[in-house]
Amino acid sequence: MNGSSTLTPLAAMAVNKMSGDMKFVGVFYIIIGALYCLTIVGALIGIPFIICGLRLRESADSYTAFISSNDSHMLERAFEKKGSFFFIQKVLLIIGLVLMILYIIFIIAFGAAMFSAMSGNYNY
Repeated sequence: MNGSSTLTPLAAMAVNKMSGDMKFVGVFYIIIGALYCLTIVGALIGIPFIICGLRLRESADSYTAFISSNDSHMLERAFEKKGSFFFIQKVLLIIGLVLMILYIIFIIAFGAAMFSAMSGNYNY
C-alpha cells in the first residue's frame, strides 16, 4: 500500500463502526481481566485478558487514525495489533481446551474409582 489509496465512504463507515465495536469489546476485556485479577489465581487469566483488551483498543485507534490520515503505516499497525489480539486469544483457547479435556479425564477416572470402590462394599 502506498499511502495514497482511499476508502469509499461505505468502507469508511464500516471501518468506523468496526472500530467503535472493537473499542467496546476492548474495554469489556479490560474490565473482565481486572475482575479476574482480584484473586491471585485469577490473575493468570486476567492479565492476558487485559493485554487483549489493550491490543484491541490500540488496533481500533489505529483504524480510526488511518481513516482520518489515510496513512498506510497506521493500517499496518492496526493489523499488527489485531493480530496480536487474536494470537493471545488462540493461546488462551488452546489452554482452555487442554484444561477442559484434563478435567473430563479426571472426572471419568474419579467416577470409575468411586464406582469400583462402592461395588465391593455390598454384603447380601
